[in-house]
Amino acid sequence: MAKTRITKVYTKTGDKGLTSLVGGERVSKASLRVDSYGDVDELNAVLGIIRSQGIDSEINSLIITIQNDLFIMGADLASPPDIEVPRVTQESISNLEQAIDKFLEELEPLKEFILPSGDTSGSYLHFGRTVSRRAERKVVKLMEEQEIGDNVLIYLNRLSDLLFVMARVQNQRNDFTETFVDFKK
Repeated sequence: MAKTRITKVYTKTGDKGLTSLVGGERVSKASLRVDSYGDVDELNAVLGIIRSQGIDSEINSLIITIQNDLFIMGADLASPPDIEVPRVTQESISNLEQAIDKFLEELEPLKEFILPSGDTSGSYLHFGRTVSRRAERKVVKLMEEQEIGDNVLIYLNRLSDLLFVMARVQNQRNDFTETFVDFKK
C-alpha cells in the first residue's frame, strides 16, 4: 500500500462541525462513529505517553504494534463496511491473547482486587485500560446503530485485559508492590 503524504494540516472542511468518513460521506463531528474513533485515537495517544516514560523494552515493542493496530482500527471505524480499507484482524486479536498468556506466566494469580497504581508507567497502563474500556463501550453503542468491522469490539476487549496485565508486569519488574482493595473501610 502506498504511503499517503499529508501536505496540509488544515483543510477548513470541518469548520461547520462536519467531517468526512473514508469514502467521502460527510457526518457530524458529534456522530457516534466519529466519537468512537476519537476514543481510539485518545487511547493511542495515552499509549504514546506510556512509551515516553522509560517503559520496559518488551512492553514498549508490544505497544508500538498496538498503536499501529489502533490506527488501523480508526480507519476501520471511519469506514462504512462497503469501503475497502485495512481492518482489524483475528490475527491481531490472537497476538493480544498470546501476549496476555505470556505475561500472566510472570505474575501470581490475583486473589483480590488491586488499586490502579504503580510507577508512572504502570499507572499510565492502568489509565490506558480505562480509556480502552470507554472506547469499547462507545463501540458497543455504535454497533447498536450501525454496522462496523467484526473484530473491533473483540480487539478492544482483549486490549483492556492486556493493558491490565502489562500494568501489573511493569510494576512487578520495577519492584512496585500492588495495593489490594480494603473492603473493610
